[in-house]
Amino acid sequence: MTKATFYFENECIIGFLLVGHTADNDTEEGRIICSAISSAAYMAANTVTEIIGNKADIDVSDGKMSLKLAKPYQSSQNVLQGLKLHLEGLAEQYHDYIAVNMEVQHNA
Repeated sequence: MTKATFYFENECIIGFLLVGHTADNDTEEGRIICSAISSAAYMAANTVTEIIGNKADIDVSDGKMSLKLAKPYQSSQNVLQGLKLHLEGLAEQYHDYIAVNMEVQHNA
């Protein structure tokens, strides 16, 4: 299962963390969902950093991806809200493969 956590500060998304391999389920459906999650996360991270130019700390390793914004630009918020909505839709439809959580950060 993939666990997605979005971090908020002052009602702005300041980052996210994806942990786990949906494909560990070793079913075709699991591999497809894992690909959808990874693709969406990479597109969001690349759009925020390379297209919008928002500085962020990004860490990617096997089964893990995290992004933490240096400063939450409005245009980055739109992208990250879109990622959150996309992953929530996947979690609603494929609850055995992905869970989405929210955490509020104070003075992050």
